Amino acid sequence: MNSPVMQQDVINRKAWRSWGARRWFRILSDWTDPGEAAAVALVADSVRGAPILDVGVGGGRTVPLLRSVSDDYLAIDYMPEMVEICSRNHPGVRVRQMDARDLSAFADDSFGLIMFSFNGIDAVDYPGRQAILHEFARVLRPGGWLVFSTHNMAGPSYRETLTRFLQVPRWSNNPLRLGFNVARIVVNLPLAAINYRRNSRLNREFDGYAVRVCAAHKFGIVIVYTELEHQRRELDALGFETAAVYGNLDDQPLRPDQPLQDIMWFHFVARKA
Repeated sequence: MNSPVMQQDVINRKAWRSWGARRWFRILSDWTDPGEAAAVALVADSVRGAPILDVGVGGGRTVPLLRSVSDDYLAIDYMPEMVEICSRNHPGVRVRQMDARDLSAFADDSFGLIMFSFNGIDAVDYPGRQAILHEFARVLRPGGWLVFSTHNMAGPSYRETLTRFLQVPRWSNNPLRLGFNVARIVVNLPLAAINYRRNSRLNREFDGYAVRVCAAHKFGIVIVYTELEHQRRELDALGFETAAVYGNLDDQPLRPDQPLQDIMWFHFVARKA
């Protein structure tokens, strides 16, 4: 039997290959939320014109956002399907298939900014996550910036169960729209139930982080959730200074005493010492 680590990778790659995921990534655009926009704005002037590595680019949502900061831009994704979509969406942009767990193609101190958006780092197993952060620390220049997002272990996503798919369908005076809302629940619930039952067997809690099935893609992915301070300590150990952490709800840095239970994910902004 495959180890939980291998199973997580297989499950998530299957989800990214699905027709629905490919269609979704193809049409995504703009910032995911105000926190992401604020995180990039915080470092934009410091890295303007510097080499940028855009990790987990997907269909290319972040291409225009980061190329407005620097034309010295390279995007990577470990899924060949995403590389193809991104290349079609953004002809002429440098996009390569590459797994962030192994950035040996790049020399030390190569980039002024690395961004891994949309919680992409959560999709790999925990040892792989640590390998990614080590590689980021290696290929970033001294004084370079790292911006990445990660799911909040104390947030609402961590607590989601199948009840999400049992909600009363949204009312509409349009009978076609109402029928569509009902049909969507009827179609999605069985698949979500199957995925939840199968993938929740990989649920594990550890000191400061957890591996758990996520409701996205009809419980079709298994991801890492982390506690804010645990992630901050990991960055400190790698020689990063955390300049700010944003939530997904607004564009203000999180305060030390701020409640975290409504925040789905964090945007970390860290500088290599």
